[in-house]
Amino acid sequence: MNQLAQISQFSRFAESLSMDRIKAEFQSFQGKLSTLRPPQEFFNLKKVSKPQNFGEVQSRVSYNLRTYSTNYALIVSLLSIYALLTNFLLLFVIVFVMAGIFGIGKLQGQDLVTPMGVFKPSQLYTGLLCVAVPLGFLASPFSTLMWLIGASAVSVLGHASLMEKPIETVFEEETV
Repeated sequence: MNQLAQISQFSRFAESLSMDRIKAEFQSFQGKLSTLRPPQEFFNLKKVSKPQNFGEVQSRVSYNLRTYSTNYALIVSLLSIYALLTNFLLLFVIVFVMAGIFGIGKLQGQDLVTPMGVFKPSQLYTGLLCVAVPLGFLASPFSTLMWLIGASAVSVLGHASLMEKPIETVFEEETV
């Protein structure tokens, strides 16, 4: 009976990961990556200048957020990875909780039988919560999140406000 349930679960999993869905997701990801601007354009120092007023800052940020959105998403992703790699306890807590939830889910609602006793899934979730919450507070996720928000804002908004718009867009705005 247990093998039949596993086979049924595997077939449901296989259906959810149909090749058409995987191809569609991959093409969507490729489409998003195709908007990634090359580093020569993104880091073009000839286009860096100090904005003259706040209106120009707003105009530049608006234009550059649309133009370089994929590059900015990549920067925020890299900063997130850096934040997790420099805070090993937070990384451990995240992996621990994910592995715990996955492991308890693999029981499919059945009790866990160990030499120390029989544990219900609700007891396992409670135990996971009792261990993860104190570890989570020790890992300082809020300060890591605040650092990530600050570093991302400085990086993205700094770049967006200092990069000049192409001259063609300036003329298009004036004629409208």
